[in-house]
Amino acid sequence: MSWGSELWDQFDNLEKHTQWGIDFLEKYAKFVKERSEIEINYAKQIRNLSKKYQPKKTSREEEENKYTFCKAFLTTLNELNDYAGQHEVIAENLTSQIITELSRYLQDLKTDRKSHFHDGRKAQQHIESLWKQLESCKRKFERDCKEADKAQQYFDKMDADINVTKADVEKARQHAQVRHQMAADSKSDYSSYLHKFNQEQNEHYYTVIPNIFQKLQDMEEKRIERLGACMRTFADVDRQVIPIVGKCLDGMSKAAEAIEAKTDSKQVVESYKSGFEPPGDVEFEDYEQAMKRAVSESSLNNSRGEVRERPTGKSKGKLWPFIKNKNKGSGPEDFSHLPPEQRRKKLQGKLDELNKDIQKETDQRDALTKMKDVYVKNPQMGDAASLDPRLAELGQNIEKLQFEVQKFEGWLAEVEERMPSKSDTHRRSGLYESHSSGAVNNNCAQDRESPDGSYTEEQNSEIHEKANVANAKPPPVAVTPEFDDEFDDEESLPTIGNCKALYPFDGHNEGTISVAEGELLYVIEEDKGDGWTRVRRNQDEEGYVPTSYVEVFLGTNAKGAMTYI
Repeated sequence: MSWGSELWDQFDNLEKHTQWGIDFLEKYAKFVKERSEIEINYAKQIRNLSKKYQPKKTSREEEENKYTFCKAFLTTLNELNDYAGQHEVIAENLTSQIITELSRYLQDLKTDRKSHFHDGRKAQQHIESLWKQLESCKRKFERDCKEADKAQQYFDKMDADINVTKADVEKARQHAQVRHQMAADSKSDYSSYLHKFNQEQNEHYYTVIPNIFQKLQDMEEKRIERLGACMRTFADVDRQVIPIVGKCLDGMSKAAEAIEAKTDSKQVVESYKSGFEPPGDVEFEDYEQAMKRAVSESSLNNSRGEVRERPTGKSKGKLWPFIKNKNKGSGPEDFSHLPPEQRRKKLQGKLDELNKDIQKETDQRDALTKMKDVYVKNPQMGDAASLDPRLAELGQNIEKLQFEVQKFEGWLAEVEERMPSKSDTHRRSGLYESHSSGAVNNNCAQDRESPDGSYTEEQNSEIHEKANVANAKPPPVAVTPEFDDEFDDEESLPTIGNCKALYPFDGHNEGTISVAEGELLYVIEEDKGDGWTRVRRNQDEEGYVPTSYVEVFLGTNAKGAMTYI
């Protein structure tokens, strides 16, 4: 159906309808714009959420990222960030493909509609003007006809009156003729203008108005089609990102499927394994023998009992007396404050970093060397001598790094040599079980801490001890404040026996004492399971020595023992 033929008399309604269509299109454009803003805000919130839970670049976070569930969560955050990016793509496409295009189209649509209705009003004004002219001609013809009729009646009256002169009759007749002629002319003009008006009116209602209305109809149909295309694009914009969103979700699912509880459990072992062996059985101490001793010996036992009863309340702390606050500060360079297994991992990681640094410096040196060769062959490209300072600096850096590598390799070899194996564990356990009960707590098949906070390892045989006398020194580590306080508090401990040094020991660390082979010393504190015995040379010199380096004599066999009552 055509608006021109069906709605020829609905000009005003069509004007309202087309304006409503434009308003509707503007409303849809506003809807798409608000949807785009929602997508942008949503993407921003998703990105902020992903950023908020991203692991910080701290040592603890790096340690946590070793677990599969932490890796899965990190992958989820990264995929969520990509997911947010797809919503930004949606907003961008909505803006470029719909909002921008609709804004431009609306301007053209308003211009075309204004032009069409201007032409319609002009045509309407033209036909109305013709109608007024036709009405004017019609009224003139009617008026002339009435005047001619009056003139004819007046002439007939004068002609019938015998008292009227012939001149008056002639005058009335001529006047009647003039009026009849005017009426005939008016009739002719009216007829001619009526014919013209009918033609113009036919042209107006069958040609001009239908053409204008057809343009309005085409304009309206194009608007509707354009709106439909925008609605399809609105859906397609979402559909286009569905595959990528699906990949993001698939990535999250795969990350979740990659979580392995067994692997994480194993990683816990790798992270916290100390490398120590569990302590051996605690031997029975026969206190009945003390009842048979002399009064002085009983007094010695009482004093010893007092000494040994003192730490009972904190026996748990005394098992590892030198690891208090070991996490304060960065620790020594050789990581000797760590258990063997963790120390080995730290040393290996440090070696890997140093080797990477060496490779980086070497690559830079090789590149500068090639550049220098080019400058030597082509002096116009640059001064070869200007590269010498940098090459020298790189050479020094490589030498320093290589020295560091050798140092850490030595420490790594030391800790790997000291780490107990399963065969060593059985052999060492059997050896300690064969020891007499006189050497109290000498059966502990476990690494202990040195008085300065570092870890050492008890040797498992006399031959092994003699072969490693020079290497048995505990690594240097700063003494913790807690140790100093503890040492000062127990400074006046009584003598409970004596001992003989089996091997020389260089006590270069604070808290230890140097002894010579065969030297006799007083024992003021037994080995509490940490592999160290506290001894005194005189009233001012005392410290710790490895229990495996001395032969301890307690009880009646003590040579030169002093008794404190």
